[in-house]
Amino acid sequence: MRDYLKYKFLLSFYLIIGIIPLFGVAQFAPSAGVQGTTAIHKDSSVFVNWANHCRVFLGPENIQNSTSPTVSAGDSSMAVGIPGNGIVSLGDGGSAILTFERPIRNGTGWDFAIFENSFSDTFLELGLVAVSSDGFNYFQFESTSLTQDTFQVDAFGSINPEMLNNLAGKYRATFGTPFDLEELSMEPDLDINHITHVKITDVIGSIDPTVGTYDHLGNIINDPFPTEFPSSGFDLDALGVIYEQPLTILESKSVKNINNLIIENGFLSCYLNAFDRQEIDVSVIDFYGKKTCEHKRVIYEGINPIKINLSDLKNGIYILNISTNDSNYSQKFLNIK
Repeated sequence: MRDYLKYKFLLSFYLIIGIIPLFGVAQFAPSAGVQGTTAIHKDSSVFVNWANHCRVFLGPENIQNSTSPTVSAGDSSMAVGIPGNGIVSLGDGGSAILTFERPIRNGTGWDFAIFENSFSDTFLELGLVAVSSDGFNYFQFESTSLTQDTFQVDAFGSINPEMLNNLAGKYRATFGTPFDLEELSMEPDLDINHITHVKITDVIGSIDPTVGTYDHLGNIINDPFPTEFPSSGFDLDALGVIYEQPLTILESKSVKNINNLIIENGFLSCYLNAFDRQEIDVSVIDFYGKKTCEHKRVIYEGINPIKINLSDLKNGIYILNISTNDSNYSQKFLNIK
């Protein structure tokens, strides 16, 4: 009996020490700059575009304090464009919705990346990420936090990024946390090739179960808390697009109101059917959707031609776009020097 009890004790002991590493050893990609990381630097050539609009729903500096003010660091415009324009802090449980020039699509590997402004590899303020293809129904990436939940990470505490997956804010400033839309391919009400909105929601890092945020496994997510500052919570810097829908080029046959388009001696000229004197907007858009030149002029009944200098444009396919007060006309053209 004594030998049996000794055997049982040893078996239990080895089982325990064998299981503990599963919860204590790093499971996911390491910090930026370390081999195996998934962090993407803001200057990487993989980025083809950036979010161009942001709407925020701000939370308090401390959700457990009934008199806590709402966060006030930055504004929504600072999350637009490339990283480095400033940040907008979301506060405890606050959120931001980002939109784009063209929808994000599912490509090979990562499809977009989110930037936070952490000053180190371990002071990490985290966010949940969800996407939508209609602006109403959102589908969240399965986040994972294996950080211990016995002791609260304090306001300036540290987290190991190797314990985190699919949580925005995993990497320090200037390095984006990437997301792959393929992970959501089984969602029947989501078109992963037409993502129009990305929503980021601050993780309330408290291990108090009455206010804390949970990952998809039911683990409470432990991150610095409370951070009772105007910059409390997730600090959104930018969202970089890696794959986006290509520009839709209108065929000339669908346009009936731009007449006699001619390219000669480095100039494009054309006439627009107009029956009243009016101000128009004229722009030339390249294949990637970027406006290459834009100006306004007044025309009268189509008598005077519209003229645009193309001398600075490279060879390629472009779209001439003309907008009036109540109409919009577009036509594809080929610029060859």
